[in-house]
Amino acid sequence: MGHGDHEARRYGSRVYHKSAEFGTWGEPAYLKTTVEAREDEECAFSDVAESQQRREFCLQHDGYGALCSCDAPLVLPSPDTARANKRLKKVPVVVVAGENRPQYLFRALVSLLSAEGVHKNNIVVYIDGTTNPEPEAVCRLLGVRSVQHTPRGEKNGRIAQHYRDTLVNVFDLFPAAEYVIINEEDLDVAPDYFSYFAQTMPLMKLDPTIYCISAWNDQGYEGSSYDPALLYRVETMPGLGWLLSRALFKNELEAAWPKEGRFDWDMWMRMPDQRKGRECVIPDVSRTYHFGASGVNMSPYFQSLYFERHRLNKQPRVILRDTHLLTAKAYDKELHRLLSSALVVNHAQDPCSKQFLQSEVAVADEDTVFVMYIVMTSAYDYKNWQHVAKCWKLWDLDVRGFHKSLWRTWRLRRKLFVVGTTSEFAQHKPSDVVPYDFKQDDKEKDQADKKDH
Repeated sequence: MGHGDHEARRYGSRVYHKSAEFGTWGEPAYLKTTVEAREDEECAFSDVAESQQRREFCLQHDGYGALCSCDAPLVLPSPDTARANKRLKKVPVVVVAGENRPQYLFRALVSLLSAEGVHKNNIVVYIDGTTNPEPEAVCRLLGVRSVQHTPRGEKNGRIAQHYRDTLVNVFDLFPAAEYVIINEEDLDVAPDYFSYFAQTMPLMKLDPTIYCISAWNDQGYEGSSYDPALLYRVETMPGLGWLLSRALFKNELEAAWPKEGRFDWDMWMRMPDQRKGRECVIPDVSRTYHFGASGVNMSPYFQSLYFERHRLNKQPRVILRDTHLLTAKAYDKELHRLLSSALVVNHAQDPCSKQFLQSEVAVADEDTVFVMYIVMTSAYDYKNWQHVAKCWKLWDLDVRGFHKSLWRTWRLRRKLFVVGTTSEFAQHKPSDVVPYDFKQDDKEKDQADKKDH
């Protein structure tokens, strides 16, 4: 399956076609091969209890790579309790999982248990389903608690009810917890994952306009994010590794959560009735990496197109910068300060061209902030932003990662602000600068084409 031109490729004597549209499948493809059968030799595991447990696991389950290797077996993480992050002592960490992706769960748990500062006893895996014992076996092997839920609903609705049941249960299981960190079974985490939340968690009490703390930047790709110490406020709820307060869930979300029907829980949480004007804090460089290429809403093609190029922080013990500037008033004041001295890009340049910003960057120092302006006829007119996001190969399926019609990103390792004309920050636009309007360009092009015909 693929999206793009309806081109054909020949493999042997058969011809296969890509799908004509994003939402449709291509013609079936078949692969026939011959595999030589052989008897596997059983590894010489030691008599240590952990090794025997691994032996039993590997005899029963396939697909775990180095875990079951005889020559170079994977060394399982053994978190140092003395180095567990003290600020997160009472913060549970849930892993929301299905029952049909145990190999994903194993990878996610190894990543979590390898991150500095983890409290192993605070991790609970919630499994949606009771028929497949393999996810529970993964949890036992790694010494992590697990809870199985009987499924309710179908597809996206089933996932949404599993999320609700998970949150209800974890706050009951940890009655002293004011917050919970929510992970999913197809996420790797950064080495400073827990340090990131420990440094940002105080903001939740400091500022009631903060909806959540997320470890994920929807626009944080390899070329569009750069500084692991930098934080943003955004009006969307990114999820994919995030901190939720007990107060928000118990006082608002739990009772309002739809009891039935097919709906996406994260889209529901982004709706104005739930968000109520509040924002989430996110990092410039994500602290999670989405590796899952299969699932209810996922395919290998979709993973490669929108998730594979995401940047994951690899630096340990990053000290986040200026967390005090993330409160609502302080953040806007800082944005105005940065924009007052920002260099306005040459709006005669096409931002989709390879030459965009190259001449400016060549003579600017590393701390220079650039700004470009786009036409927005209302706070919900995102067409010009989506045009830019598409040609920059950012997330463009819907609109995410903005604050008051302003987006923060990087181009050529320089900070770049994209400001819509309806934003309060558009007051910094010089009067002689004509903002980008790709809708108008398209309209003029269409009119010219009609004249030619």
